[in-house]
Parts: sequence; structure tokens; C-alpha cells
Amino acid sequence: MGLIRNICIFCSIVMSVEGWASKMPEEKELTTNCSNMSLRKVPADLTPTTTTLDLSYNLLFQLQSSDFHSVSKLKVLILCRNRIQELDMKIFEFNKELRYLDLSYNRLKIVTWYSLAGLRHLDLSFNDFDTIPICEETGNMSHLEILGLSGAKIQKSDFQKIAHLHLNSVLLGLRTLSHYEEGSLPILNTTKLHIVLPMDVNFWVLLRDGIKTSKILEMTNIDGKSQFVSYETQQNLILENAKTSVLLLNKVDLLWDDLLLIFQFVWHSSVEYFHIKNLIFGGKVYLDHSSFDYSNTVMKTIKLEHVHFRIFYIPQDKIYLLFTKMDIENLTISDAQMPHMLFPNYPTRVQYLNFANNILTDDLFKRPIQLPHLKTLILKGNKLETLSLVSGFANNTLLKHLDLSQNLLQHENDENCSWPETLITMNLSSNQFADSVFRCLPRSIQILDLNSNRIQTVPEDIIHLKSLQELNIAFNFLTDLPGCSHFRRLSVLNIEMNLILSPSLDFFHSCQEVKTLNAGGNPFRCTCELRDFIQLGKYSEGMMFGWSDSYICEYPLNLRGTQLKDVHLPELYCNTALLIVTIAVIMLVLGVAVAFCCHHFDLPWYLRMLGQWTQTWHWVTKTTQEQLKRNVQFHAFISYNEHDSPWVKNELIPNLEKDDGSVLICLHERNFDPGKSITENIINCIEKSYKSIFVLSPNFVQNEWCHYELYFAHHNLFYENSDHIILILLEPVPFYCIPSKYHKLKALMEKKACLEWPKDRRKCGLFWAKLRAAINVNLSDTREMCELQTFTELNEESRGSAISLIRSDCL
Repeated sequence: MGLIRNICIFCSIVMSVEGWASKMPEEKELTTNCSNMSLRKVPADLTPTTTTLDLSYNLLFQLQSSDFHSVSKLKVLILCRNRIQELDMKIFEFNKELRYLDLSYNRLKIVTWYSLAGLRHLDLSFNDFDTIPICEETGNMSHLEILGLSGAKIQKSDFQKIAHLHLNSVLLGLRTLSHYEEGSLPILNTTKLHIVLPMDVNFWVLLRDGIKTSKILEMTNIDGKSQFVSYETQQNLILENAKTSVLLLNKVDLLWDDLLLIFQFVWHSSVEYFHIKNLIFGGKVYLDHSSFDYSNTVMKTIKLEHVHFRIFYIPQDKIYLLFTKMDIENLTISDAQMPHMLFPNYPTRVQYLNFANNILTDDLFKRPIQLPHLKTLILKGNKLETLSLVSGFANNTLLKHLDLSQNLLQHENDENCSWPETLITMNLSSNQFADSVFRCLPRSIQILDLNSNRIQTVPEDIIHLKSLQELNIAFNFLTDLPGCSHFRRLSVLNIEMNLILSPSLDFFHSCQEVKTLNAGGNPFRCTCELRDFIQLGKYSEGMMFGWSDSYICEYPLNLRGTQLKDVHLPELYCNTALLIVTIAVIMLVLGVAVAFCCHHFDLPWYLRMLGQWTQTWHWVTKTTQEQLKRNVQFHAFISYNEHDSPWVKNELIPNLEKDDGSVLICLHERNFDPGKSITENIINCIEKSYKSIFVLSPNFVQNEWCHYELYFAHHNLFYENSDHIILILLEPVPFYCIPSKYHKLKALMEKKACLEWPKDRRKCGLFWAKLRAAINVNLSDTREMCELQTFTELNEESRGSAISLIRSDCL
């Protein structure tokens, strides 16, 4: 209760100080909350700039004159719910800006007045005053708008001192009432009067005077223990000089006949809106309801809420008809556990009918009801079961708004429904409807609420709902978004908390007019099918209600719990046609690149070289180094172009191979093994030769196999420290004539000295001498040395030595 009271207090503060607070936006407001701290005196260390000070719900007993001197900027002071017994208003003389002062629910008995000219809200209700605490100083508060008072005795003289003040609201919060002088309340000049009565008080005279006082009258705590029904009361049901147009009675506990008299009294007053809340009635029905005078009234609205009765037998034909015969525009009887309702057999002018939260059944519509002017019907929270029965009743009205939520309604396909063309709003939520409900909807419907039912699909053959603008179908069992092919005007769609995995493309194509979509809380499957929906959420600029907190992936498992906005599904990944085109373009670009490389960099030659190198490596790995080095059989292997063969055969061979056979030359035409590949023969000849002689000429540069031989000889079975290549320059070879792919030849010609074939025949002797010296070696000694070294290393290995390398100088 304390929390509720605090909320009410601060709401009152906002309403009462709204006018003057808005005029000073440049001033900084400072609120100090000392509520509910068991304080026994006002804190001395209050901040001087405090504008709002809350000291409610403490143990303050007495206020000192210096308590509020330090807070000269104070505008709002709340002292309710303390134990203050005496108050001298002069303690606020330095608080010139004070506008709001709440001293309600204390133990005040004495107030010494001091004029607070700027005060707008003063609450002294629910205190222990003997009489109403009003004096001349109170009448000088010309800005006073809201006033709360209390007192055990109420007299005319009390209110005459403030009769000239025009107040917005007066609260009489009475703890006790021992005397009331009739005619006191009408002296007040106020728009609203709220009287909170103590127990065991005859409220009748206060009710009569209250209706003469203000436009809005509220009375709380009305009970029938006073047994106010008397002959005198019945004779005073006609009231003159009434002002009240809005009457609210709260917490009413009366006998039925007492309540009936109140209705008769109010019926002939100025009251247009009559609201009774938290009503309890009981006793037997003595009065003849047929004597109720329905004439001469301005009543438009009767509202009964939270009605409880202590009558075991209720004469329905009397009580229900009492209200329905009241030919008013608006009738509400809600939360009354009402099982049935009877209507007169003649037309009435009721436009608004609210029977929410009762226990009405289909029997309500089994008798003819004539409400031709009815525009709004609220039957939520009852036990209705058949929608077609409701439609049959509504078809004879001008119904615009219908609320049938929280019932047990169903609809079968074979049931016919007929609705008025005026119906534009329907609330059918929290029922038991299946897909067939769409066949029992009015053509004119614009706003439809079907949430919390058993709907699985929206039938595609529903073509009559062309006026539908808002559809709420949340908390059902739909697996896809409904298309809008038959709902062309649909602008708001709520389909949250269904079973939608991947919305179909039909929704995006047909629902172009949808401005607001709420699809959160569904178990989305975050795959390519959801990509368009995700893009809609990211770039729709507020169209997706609740984006992105309520849009979560449920499938696949690796994305469960991920927000849709964080899921990245590339266009290339999801668009098959685009993927095929992209692959085709990449292949085309790659093909063009390969063609360019082949043309400009002679790529095929490098590929063939790679193939030859692979074959060579495969062959070499099968042959041990010892075997290779023991196979030296020739002094030199000669590589040349076929165009240079005359010089090789006529000049080179005869001068190297003498008749004594001391020099052995390896030539491909006589030493290649026909059973092996060219590559294998080249490698065999190079490895069996002590040196490799290359006859260079422009013809050599153009021969591809010559370059293979040069490449293998240069690496010498991948031992680049070996230096057994001899270059003979038969004819000058310019560097620009050597293709860029033959970089090995260029490198050798740059770092190795070449033997140039002299054009002067007299210098040939020196040329041959140099060449013979370069290849002069005893082949038998070389083989024996290698065999001896291999045998020694094998013996060392058998003794545990880790030496397994064959030295490169074994030749």
C-alpha cells in the first residue's frame, strides 16, 4: 500500500505543478528522497538547491521553525504518513517558492496559519482535526488549485472562508464524522469533489449535497449499515440545483433495495455518467421494480465494475431488466459473474454494451434482442461457444466494434455467418478457432485480432476480406507468412510466436502495402531461404516491429541463439545462377591468363621441363650415389645441335679420340640405349661421363633437347657444387638471341669461361691442348678410389658410425 500511495503522490505532484514547472525550464530541479527512513527529525544537511523534498513514511513528531530555512528553493514538500500533531505554517515563511505541500495521514489537531500566497496544492486530509482547519489566511491563497481537508465536524462557516476560491479539486479525507451541517458542501467552488467516508456514516445527505457542489463527484466507502432507506428518503428522490454530471461510487456495500433507491435518485439528477466500482449488494428484493420511473433523465452511461452479491437467488426478470430498460447509450456490467442477461422486447437506443468478464453463454442470443443502434459490443471473458449465433444477433444492428476475446468460440465449415456491413473491428483472440474461422468473417472488416487460437494456415481461397488493414494472428500454429493477394490493403501484420521457419517469397511479392510487420519469436531457420527476410529487417527502416532482439535463429544448431541481423548469407552463396555465372567468368579469365602466359612466357616449355624433371627425380631416387659414381666410363659427354654435327664429327671427335684409345667420348647416336627414354639416356650418359661438353652456337639455342641436356648436366644429379661442364663457343651467340626461358644458359655463360673455336687454324693446337687437359683423367683409378672409399664407409657404418655420405671429390 505504501508503494501505491507513493505513486499516487508523485502523479499528483506532476499534475499540480505542471503549470508553474514548465515556466522555469532554465532552473535545474533537484529531488531529495528521504522517504521511509525512520527519521524522527528533519535532516539538517539538506542541499540548499533542493526543489523537491520527500519525507513521507517516517516518524516525524514535530517540525521546528528552522527545519526548512536552508532550502529556500523548495517547491515540493511531502510530509504524509508521519506522526505530526501540531503545525505552524510560519516555518515555511522563507520558502517563498513552495507550491506543493502534502501533510495527509498525520495526527494533526492544530494548525497555526500563515499565508503562503504561492501555494497551489495543499493536502491536510486524513488527520485528527475536530473541525475543518480553514481560516482567513487560507482564503488569501489565491493560487490554490487542489485542497485536501479533514475534520470530525463540517459546518457552513468552515467553507465560507474559501467560497471565493475557484478550486480544481477538493478532497475530504475523513477519519471520523460526528456532525455534518446540511448545505455545507455546496458552498465550495470546485470542479471535482472527492469524499472518503469513515465507517458507519449516513452518506445520504453527503451524496445529495455533493451532487449540488461539483461537476465531478467521487465518494468512497459507502456502506448500508446506516439503513438509510426510510420514508423520508423515498420522498426526497427529486433533487434541484444539481451540478454533477460524472458520479463515481467506489467500495460500495449496500442492500439491493438501497442500491435501487440510489439508482432512482441519480436517474432524476443531472448525472450523465454513473460509475460504481467494487460493489457488494445483498438482502432480499422487497421493492417492486416495475415502479422504477425511467422518465425525465439525462443519463447516458451506467458502468458497474467488480460486482459481488450475497443473494442466493437473483430474480433475473427484475434485476437484469432494470438495467436493460434504462434507455441509455452506454451500459457496462463487468466482472459480475453474471450468467445471463435479459433485454426488453422493444428496441432501445443502446450504442455501447460491455458485459466483459462474466459467465454468459450462448443462451444470451437464443432469444430475440432488439438493439438496432448498437455500435460497440464487448463480451470478452465469458463462455460463448458458437460464432454463428453472435453473427445472427449482430446482423440486426449497426455494430462497428466487436470484442469476443477470451471465450470458448469455435466455427464449423457448415455454419453460415451473416454480419452487418458496418462492422470494421473484431477481437476474436484467445478462443478455439481453427482455419475455418476465415469463412465466418465480415467483408467490411478492417481490424482483426485472432491471436492465441489454433490456426495453422490462412486459406488461399479467402477472397472477401479486401478491406482488411490490420491482422493480428500471433500465438497460433502458422508455418509461413500469409500472402496478401486477397488482402491488398493490409498495412499491419502481427504474426509473432508462431512456427515460421522460412517465410516464403509470396509474402514479399504480394504484401507491398505492409508498413508494420511483427514476426518475432518464431523458430527461424537461418538458411538461404531466409535471406530476403533478413534483408527486409535490416533495411526496412522500422517496418519490422521488435527488430532485432526478438528475431532469433533456432536452426541450424550452430546458429541457435544468433540474432538474424548477425547472420551473413552472401548473394553468391545463395544464388545458384549467379554462382554458375561467377564460375564461368573465373574459368574464362583463367583461360585467358593461361593463354597469355603460354604465348608470352612460353609456359608449355616449363611444363614439359617440369615433367622431365619429375621423371628424372623418380629415376634418381631409385639409384644410390655410390652406384652412380662407380659408373664413370667416359671422359666426356658431348651435347650439340644436329646442324653442328659436321664440326663435331670431323673436328672434335678425331682430335679427342686418338688411336691409342686414351680418351673415350659419349655420343647420343652411338651410346644411347634404344630401350630407354631420351631423358633416361641423357642422364645415364651425363652420369657416366667425367665431363660434359656443350657446343654452343645459334643452332644450339634453338634446340630444346640441348637445353634439357644442359639443365641436367648443370645440376649433376642435384649436386650443384659439381663443376664438370665445359662450354665450347663454336659461333658467337648474342644474349638477346637466347630466349628468356633459358636462364640457365645465360647464367653459365656469364660465370663460366668458354673455349672459343678459333677462326685462325694456327691457333687450333692450343684449343685442343686446353680441351684435352680439361678432360684428362684415369678412369680406372677413379673407379677404384670410389670403390675403396665406399667399402671403408660401409665398414665404419657396421661399427656404428653415422657416416653415410659419398664425398663429391670421388671423381
